Order: sequence, then C-alpha cells, then structure tokens
Amino acid sequence: MPEIQLPPTLTPLFAGLPRRVEVDAATVADALAQLESRWPGLHDRLCEAGPALRQHIHVYVDQERAALETRLEPRSRVHVVAAISGG
Repeated sequence: MPEIQLPPTLTPLFAGLPRRVEVDAATVADALAQLESRWPGLHDRLCEAGPALRQHIHVYVDQERAALETRLEPRSRVHVVAAISGG
C-alpha cells in the first residue's frame, strides 16, 4: 500500500494523526480523500477549492513532484511538504 508522510506541523492539529499513514489509493487525490474520511478537515489544510493543492503545499511521489491526479503504485512513497516562506 502507498505510504504518505505528513509534515510535522500538521499532525498536532488532528488527534491521532501519525506522521506516516498507509492508504489504499490509486491517486494522490484518492489518498487525501481517505485521510479526510479519517481526520475531517485535513483536506482543507492541504487543498483549495477546484480542487488544487494549496500554494505552499508540495507533494512528491517517489521523489518526483506530483499533482492530485498523479497515479500511485502499491509501493509508492508520498511526501507532503509544507513550504515555508518569509521575507
């Protein structure tokens, strides 16, 4: 099953949310929908209406930049990165 690694800034916001979660999903969007069903509100932290990833959220599948429609393989590693900006 694909494994999602979440940023450490996200896990304290949802009770019981681990940093790594296995999901049975075919795409990044499916994986995020599964997380949403287990931790309501999580999808809104990662995605905007459209749907689209939020500006400062980046997703990588097997070390390649990914989008919501990116396909997942059974052994895919998905990394969700919350970019930090400043000035």
